Amino acid sequence: MASTPLDHDLTGLLRAWRAGDEKALERLTPLVYAELHRAAGNYMAGERSEHTLQTTALINEVYLRLGAFQHIDWQNRAQFFGICAQLMRRILVDFARSHRSQKRGGGTPALQLDEALIVSREQEADLVALDEALNELAAKDSRKCRVVELRFFTGLSTKETAHVLQVSVETVMRDWRLAKAWLLRQLELQKPHET
Repeated sequence: MASTPLDHDLTGLLRAWRAGDEKALERLTPLVYAELHRAAGNYMAGERSEHTLQTTALINEVYLRLGAFQHIDWQNRAQFFGICAQLMRRILVDFARSHRSQKRGGGTPALQLDEALIVSREQEADLVALDEALNELAAKDSRKCRVVELRFFTGLSTKETAHVLQVSVETVMRDWRLAKAWLLRQLELQKPHET
């Protein structure tokens, strides 16, 4: 797959940021913020209106956590968006777990997000179950897990996912279809069944 000038700019800015150039991060932010915001918005557009998740709060938390990755040897756009997808997944699952713990009388939640971040009880359980199933899928087939992270958590299209993973669109479509079927089966097995 051919890379675009934006890919080279993004990689160059990531590498400059790694080298300590804070101005590079300032130039990088508008390039990726809009794309991450769009991707997170796509994820949240599928949620019921009463169970909204504030896109801005999620993206801001991703940015806060990205600071820990400054010293990575940034290779390309794919690596950056792959890490962002994993961060979004981790943030959503951590929030769901801490929120559930707090409801059961647990101590202070481990994750402090903006108050605008709202997750329903049903969504909390679904996210935790999905995370567990994704961990199992990652052990069996890490690429399929990455396809799910990129498509579900960052809302990338099939074409965008193929570009990030540097595989064909057909491979992404096949992985997405097989991963969804496998995850749905795993999630069904995790549900308590009425007798």
